[in-house]
Amino acid sequence: MRTVSPRRRLRSEPGAVGSDRKSGIAPIIPPDARLLILGSLPGDASLAADRYYAHPRNMFWRLLGGILSRDLAALDYDDRLGVLAKARIGLWDVVASAQRPGSLDTAMRAVETNPLAGCVAGLPHLRAVSFNGASAAKIGRRALAGHPDLALIDLPSSSPAHAAMSIAEKAARWSVLAQCLDRQTPLAATPPDR
Repeated sequence: MRTVSPRRRLRSEPGAVGSDRKSGIAPIIPPDARLLILGSLPGDASLAADRYYAHPRNMFWRLLGGILSRDLAALDYDDRLGVLAKARIGLWDVVASAQRPGSLDTAMRAVETNPLAGCVAGLPHLRAVSFNGASAAKIGRRALAGHPDLALIDLPSSSPAHAAMSIAEKAARWSVLAQCLDRQTPLAATPPDR
């Protein structure tokens, strides 16, 4: 899969009148990606901005910046994506579209998944797929069950809706991603959160 320009994304598609059908943002994946981070379906703020993790209280850029030793949150969006490409990190979501009023994953209905198996098959350098949150992990693990050569890593959600865990606890759990970027470190999949 080739790198998708940040300017070329899927639009949030309105469904029928009274419907809350939402479609995701196009993947941003360098062809030499070692790590693919998958969310569920972007929230309304991200869809409106046409940018991954655009909600100002979402901790994604802060958590990933800690792993890369870069203040990603201080950079403009295109520069953030440039840092991710150099680090060989891709972004996408497990859900292509769903009916969802608001931004909560628990409200998703009539879910259509992205073609994850085909995506990872086209990434020869991929070492791991991580799931940002329980919903992404549940859907993504099912879609990637036939890829035992990949480490599948469940992460606590970076969303402000997941406030049960402190930022320090989230950062500690997210720190495992550093191993995915180091070619010398053997990887082990994390068991699904239960």
